[in-house]
Amino acid sequence: MRVDLSGFIDPRMNLDYDDQLLRSAEAGAGEVLRFWESPSYFVVLGRTCKEQEDVAGEACRRDNIPVLRRSSGGGTVLQGPGCLNFAVVLVKNNNAALASITGSYGHILGKVVRAMKGLGVEAVFRPVCDLALASTDRKFSGNAQRRGRNCILHHGTILYGFDLDRIGQYLKMPNKMPGYRNARSHDLFVANIPARPEEIRRAITASFLCGS
Repeated sequence: MRVDLSGFIDPRMNLDYDDQLLRSAEAGAGEVLRFWESPSYFVVLGRTCKEQEDVAGEACRRDNIPVLRRSSGGGTVLQGPGCLNFAVVLVKNNNAALASITGSYGHILGKVVRAMKGLGVEAVFRPVCDLALASTDRKFSGNAQRRGRNCILHHGTILYGFDLDRIGQYLKMPNKMPGYRNARSHDLFVANIPARPEEIRRAITASFLCGS
């Protein structure tokens, strides 16, 4: 697996580049782990999300917050400074756990949980695709996948220094919520982890490259 630190100012280019990595892997380029972070705020819809249901459109237009769409599933999120993205492209045949959505989330996020433990952050996996702080059950990582014929593109976020108050400004409360959320508002549901981005990148990279 190679590590890619390519990043772009335009969030559209970052999303497109992740898709390009999946296409390259399908053509035989191999597995890759990529990290990037947007210097500006933007909203990104999951593949089937509806803007009118999820986004505070008037606030986004007023503040010039772009509303984009990614190719993977999952929910609608706000991103920007303090939100580290990781994208991992894996070949399905390299691990039996990757054959199913449930198995692949468990496998991939298990590696991230291990990385967080090395940083002193006790994290728990909350199916289908979240990571939360064990002490408060507050979400710090959302994840989504796009599954190709032979490979998987897994999108993940890690909040480490994000302006959490902005989430409620630009996103509505979702219609569908995981049970562990308990209908908490955005500001009571999400949290940052106490780690620097370079520490997070090193820990996640080590966890994926260890081979187990």
